[in-house]
Amino acid sequence: MEVDKLTIDIQNSYNKTLEDIQKRISDTITRLATDTEIDELNLHEIKSIATTILDIETRTLKEDVALLVSQKEALDRKLDKKAQELQETKYNVFNAIESVLSENESALLKLHQVKLQSIDLYEFLSELVESAIITALERDTDGEIKESIQEVIKDLTFEAIKEGSLNTIRIRKILSTILQCSIDVAEATPTKAEDILTATLKGMRSGLIHSIDRFKKRLAYMPVEAKHILIEDYDTIMEDLNQTDILFSQVVQTQASENSPAINKLLLDINRSMRYDLEELVYISKEAADMMRERFSSFAKTAVQRADTALKSQAAQEAKRMGKQAWSVAKTALGSAIKTAKGAMENKDK
Repeated sequence: MEVDKLTIDIQNSYNKTLEDIQKRISDTITRLATDTEIDELNLHEIKSIATTILDIETRTLKEDVALLVSQKEALDRKLDKKAQELQETKYNVFNAIESVLSENESALLKLHQVKLQSIDLYEFLSELVESAIITALERDTDGEIKESIQEVIKDLTFEAIKEGSLNTIRIRKILSTILQCSIDVAEATPTKAEDILTATLKGMRSGLIHSIDRFKKRLAYMPVEAKHILIEDYDTIMEDLNQTDILFSQVVQTQASENSPAINKLLLDINRSMRYDLEELVYISKEAADMMRERFSSFAKTAVQRADTALKSQAAQEAKRMGKQAWSVAKTALGSAIKTAKGAMENKDK
């Protein structure tokens, strides 16, 4: 039977007035059976029947999904615009306060600290780190360049990490961004390169420790809603907490491999000399993981129970059915292949 004719016949005869899918499809197949031997249809024809019915039944839903996607994209654009306006308004507020307090150095210092805690640093972290290190270099009058850079990198690392989720991908990106900016400044100031990179690595480590310690303390007061969100990502967070020292070293090694031989050697040497310093990072991470395990084990069990319930859902049952059907298809194909092979061998023997 011609596939095009088959498709047109289904489209013309499909009765959408029948109350449910089962009745509509049964009616369509019954009509087809009057003109066609159903068991003689090939795979292409069966596919054409199924695809045509799918297109008819899902047309409205597809249009709804397309409309919702376009609305979502428009909403995402509005959200991005509003988020940008929010950031700019924060800048304007702080700039206005700064201008009023311009003569009061003590108050300005405290205000700048508040500003670092209030602005989303993630968006312009590169520029912020570069500016902070260059300022530290320019104003180094007491020979404490390493201490001042270490302190500012610690603060920036902490403030950037604490703004969002505690996950490997995000932390790795933040640490990599900070380190690469420091490398750029170090290459432009070779006589201070070792001081800059040593201070940066130590500041990053301290900022990361501070972030994990804050996370650990917040676990005790986390609201129920947040606990459920946390449990959604329980395994990932536990895994991340148990390898923060590895993550830190990997960031250093990756950035070392992507830069000049001189920077490569310098970074690897500094990282090796810091291996004992990373023990504090391991310890605080283990403490956070233990507290999370202790406080949320009951939530984790509830999550497992929810997963068990989900296995009884319609989607899960359909997955089981399709698994059995896939096995049946494979077994039939294998049997056919064996039969064909045997036939070929018997013909060869003759």
